[in-house]
Amino acid sequence: MKHNYTILLCICILGAAGFSLLLPRGGGLFTIGRKAEERVFLIGISQANLLDPWRIAMNSEIEKEAKKHSELRCIFMDAATHTERQLEDINILMGYAIDLLIVSPNDSDILGPRISEIHKKIPVIVLDRDIIGEDYSIYIGPDNYRIGRLAGEYVMNILGTKGGNIIEIRGREDTPSTNERSRGFYDALTGQENCIVRCKLTADWMQDQAEDRMKEYLSVCHDAIDVIFAHNDAMAYGAFCAMQKLRAGFAFCVGVDGQEGEKGGKAMVERGILSATVTCPTGGTQAIEYALRILHGVKDIPHSIILEPSLITNKSKI
Repeated sequence: MKHNYTILLCICILGAAGFSLLLPRGGGLFTIGRKAEERVFLIGISQANLLDPWRIAMNSEIEKEAKKHSELRCIFMDAATHTERQLEDINILMGYAIDLLIVSPNDSDILGPRISEIHKKIPVIVLDRDIIGEDYSIYIGPDNYRIGRLAGEYVMNILGTKGGNIIEIRGREDTPSTNERSRGFYDALTGQENCIVRCKLTADWMQDQAEDRMKEYLSVCHDAIDVIFAHNDAMAYGAFCAMQKLRAGFAFCVGVDGQEGEKGGKAMVERGILSATVTCPTGGTQAIEYALRILHGVKDIPHSIILEPSLITNKSKI
């Protein structure tokens, strides 16, 4: 009987030694029996919305890159375009004792003060839309002026000296990305009097809104349209659909984002739906790369990283 008790006790001890227990400590996760350098870090991701395919791609890049690193765990939140909800999301993430916050602000002005408060406690990486001031660890975002400039230069190339009529479909009004893309586009057209922007439509980055706005415009205006420049590929596709459904003729459709996948901008260029798209890197991969550096105590982290775009064209349409 004593012999059996000894065997049972040994089995229990061996079982306990092989069992990993996760304990919260200092905002991260530690595993009993692991070395100190194998700390698990918890990252909170607050996304402005997941209605935009570009933002879905951003989250996918973050998730894909994070999975390469066993010491990282991520919690994703979606504000669905509501700034107040994003503030609540950020508060929820802070309640989980996250080690680092990655935030893509829905409204930089409103969220800025809260981000500044959080930065006093933990590192913060701001994606896409910058905030006023410098109260964050690093900003990672696209060069929106360059994006607009590349689109404008492409339009100048396909229209030539003959010129033509252009429709611009903008994202949300009064946002830096919209304003900078427009500024770059119009700077590229400077001095070309034959290239005329006939109308500026606003579609809040949404495909269905772009299709509706384009149909409304075509119902009251019958001028020939040579080029449609939309601030993202989803809106460019919406405008293309409107032109097709109303049999309004052919126009070069130029978008922005250039994402991979069957429904991405690159595929639409290959199929001839879009004549061109300008890539807009999401920064998701870079966010995890710099998060790791920050969490592991690497010094000399740059305060901003500006991601360069590139032009993808359907050469057969030029």
